[in-house]
Amino acid sequence: MRIGELSARTGASRRSLRYYEQQGLLVSERSPSGQRYYDDDHVERVELIQKFLDAGMSSRAIAQMAPCMTEPNAERARQALNAMHQERTRISSTIDSLAAAREALDRLIAGNRNFLATMTDD
Repeated sequence: MRIGELSARTGASRRSLRYYEQQGLLVSERSPSGQRYYDDDHVERVELIQKFLDAGMSSRAIAQMAPCMTEPNAERARQALNAMHQERTRISSTIDSLAAAREALDRLIAGNRNFLATMTDD
């Protein structure tokens, strides 16, 4: 199938599919004129890539897992698991930082409200 059909079957834009290929997440066959061709396995691969992206993983982290997606075995599955754990740790750290920022903003909001409560309408 050509890139337009893969896009239609997966919901990924043609631009996204080209990006996945550029990042090493997806490999297509090429015609002599350079057109990309995909098979049914690519549909499953794109759907998996989208799930990882939806889970907050970077394309770089997904690329680390590409060998496991292409030719799975126990060692590659362990490497993929390690990459997923690293991403989970990164996301948890980001969540913690955002929660701290929210608490700091809540304190500033409370301070502003207290100030406004002491003001009289002139």
